Amino acid sequence: MKRFLLIALLLTASLLTACFPRPVTLTVMTHDSFAVSADVVAAFEQANSVKVVFLKSGDAGEALNKAILAQNAPLADVFYGVDNTFLSRALEAGIFEPYDSPLLANVPDEFQLDATHQLLPVDYGDVCLNYDKAWFAAHSLPVPGTLEDLLKPEYNGLLVVENPATSSPGLAFLLATVAKFGDPGYLDYWRSLRANGLVVADDWNAAYYVNFSGSSGRGPQPLVLSYASSPAAEVFYADPPVDAAPTAAVLGPGACFRQIEFVGILKGTPNRALAEKFVDFMLGVQFQQDIPLQMFMYPVNPDAQLPDVFVQWAPLADQPAALDSAIIAANRDRWIADWTDAVLR
Repeated sequence: MKRFLLIALLLTASLLTACFPRPVTLTVMTHDSFAVSADVVAAFEQANSVKVVFLKSGDAGEALNKAILAQNAPLADVFYGVDNTFLSRALEAGIFEPYDSPLLANVPDEFQLDATHQLLPVDYGDVCLNYDKAWFAAHSLPVPGTLEDLLKPEYNGLLVVENPATSSPGLAFLLATVAKFGDPGYLDYWRSLRANGLVVADDWNAAYYVNFSGSSGRGPQPLVLSYASSPAAEVFYADPPVDAAPTAAVLGPGACFRQIEFVGILKGTPNRALAEKFVDFMLGVQFQQDIPLQMFMYPVNPDAQLPDVFVQWAPLADQPAALDSAIIAANRDRWIADWTDAVLR
């Protein structure tokens, strides 16, 4: 009797598996700053009978290194988080499969930096200096409008930036100075900043939440390297609510560096069709409209509506600094090494 019962249970389990198969798992490798609303992910999972697993793998450079090292045994199906500072390196590694998504038709050409469509743009934002409005008002000091202004004696000791060797915004700002002052002119600029009391933090959290006076109200520096969208985040997360952002970004010509983040399908994925669907999903309106208040970046799909807090408090730079991704790839490591010698030693 027990044997018949066991056989019946096994048959029942087999029937249930056949009728209700377990969803396929799609693994998406990301940098640590990736965020998306649970209901947005759930919509994709339900529509495609798939379970999406996000594999956070450090900052953008660290995550890319892990993907390259694992190219013979890929850790994921899809990779999100390569930005234009690492674009050429990612393409040269040969770890992505081309995909000409139909959703690219909605994306402006200025964001489509890879003509092979191995890496497709998802979002963008400007790395800029932010300032503490109340501090500058209390000290009757004008806000610096250009990179050159930061060298004036009245701004001695007022600026904290992130180390470009350990921080993505730090690297972006270093690139902005290369674009502005040339190579090796950027080193002279940084030496002058150092002589004017520049403070360097290891990462964004330390710079923004420890050194910057505009977030905690206790830091010694009223100028910090952050993002053009940081003032919107200050309003969105304020408790109690505030009517205006206590901070703002310096948006002068060449003072900001525009980051563009990309997604790509990793070579060797056994889930190519699902990976394509997920890339399409990331470029679609539902995901794109979720980006601003999850990652505080701008969506590349112009059909995505921006939240009011972004429209009011996260303006973009009219003339951001720009460097060709191939030039960045060829010189990034040397620029960082020379910067380290000039600023930290």
